[in-house]
Amino acid sequence: MRPLRRFFLSAVLLGSMPWAHAQIDSKGGVGILMPTITSQRWVVDGLAMVRAMDKLGYRPDLKYANDDIATQIAQTEEMLKAGDMKVLVIGAIDGSKLAPVLQKAAEKKIKVIAYDRLIRDTPHVDYYATFDNFQVGVLQGSDIIERLGLDKGKGPFNIELFGGSADDNNAFFFYDGAMSVLKPYIDKGKLVVGSGQIGMDKVSTLRWSGSVARARLTQILDKYYAKQRLDALLSPYDGISMELITAMKKAGYGQGGQPLPVVTGQDAEMPSVRSIIRNEQSSTVFKDNRELAQVVTTMVDAILSGKKPTINDEKTYNNGQKVVPSFLLKPLKVDLENWRAALVTSGYYKADQFR
Repeated sequence: MRPLRRFFLSAVLLGSMPWAHAQIDSKGGVGILMPTITSQRWVVDGLAMVRAMDKLGYRPDLKYANDDIATQIAQTEEMLKAGDMKVLVIGAIDGSKLAPVLQKAAEKKIKVIAYDRLIRDTPHVDYYATFDNFQVGVLQGSDIIERLGLDKGKGPFNIELFGGSADDNNAFFFYDGAMSVLKPYIDKGKLVVGSGQIGMDKVSTLRWSGSVARARLTQILDKYYAKQRLDALLSPYDGISMELITAMKKAGYGQGGQPLPVVTGQDAEMPSVRSIIRNEQSSTVFKDNRELAQVVTTMVDAILSGKKPTINDEKTYNNGQKVVPSFLLKPLKVDLENWRAALVTSGYYKADQFR
């Protein structure tokens, strides 16, 4: 582990960035509330925003809540006490639980930007920055179709569906995007869900837990696939994908002439990229969070400069109280063919991390 990364992880474990409070004469405080450090992408997001906002002269205060809703609410309330706090950037754990604390933020005239996960059921969300989450699902579903040759008339094939956490609004967009391209083949019988488990009420995975998904898949394999092959797994996130592959290997796939099924993913986390290189995980969807962090930093700078932030979507994301003005970035499918160009040449990873 590089010294900077080790230092950063130590800092976020303590709850905030130590240099975030070093600036006495700042242009204003910006609270950055991220859900967890257990996923690599949130660590990268937090560090990118702190660096960008620090350069612009703001006082970024970064905290991680370790996937505990009460902790995130308490951290938010603590930030509201800071005399110079101007903007909150929140990657919500559960986007439906923050309405009361955001009412307090509104009373203090503190602006709120929902980061990657929509905050629901409150009018006190000013902006939303994310990727085109429906398109993420489309990319995942399309990868399954192409790899199985369904678009060339092949089939039928067996598939099982896994969704993200039901308390994360994005999970529904991922699932709906994937099903928009998969369902026609399911309806035709070219894709068969052996377990019959379809719909987010049946396939969601609480807190995006890989171990929860693995346990569910193990039960499905034992009950429905003792005498037939499982050909594809719709996985919404790399942390889930890796655990599903572990379960498949334990069931005998990936050896003895029994290839692993097609397995999708998301976030281009390093273990999954290495798995793609080994021809295990089929693909992942890369959302360059450096770009997302920069978009949010630009939003913050516009707000605190008295300008209107740039947005490119004013119709997609209704949080139950309002349509939240949003900026959507484009995701990219990454597989064995383009991983080096997408992830190494772009500077997201270093080449020696894959040797």
